[in-house]
Amino acid sequence: MAKYSKKAGEKVEKAMHEMKEGKLKSGSGKKVTSKEQAVAIGLSEAKKEGAKVPKKKS
Repeated sequence: MAKYSKKAGEKVEKAMHEMKEGKLKSGSGKKVTSKEQAVAIGLSEAKKEGAKVPKKKS
């Protein structure tokens, strides 16, 4: 299992909360409905801020 930093975990938690409220939007502006997409958005935001996020497995 991948180990994420505390900052990354907080970003994912925030993204999940926004998705459940119906406020989270993807890059194209559409509403996010899947948990997987919300997690990906949270990790992406954390990565941009320099948080420790493991590389995606290919």
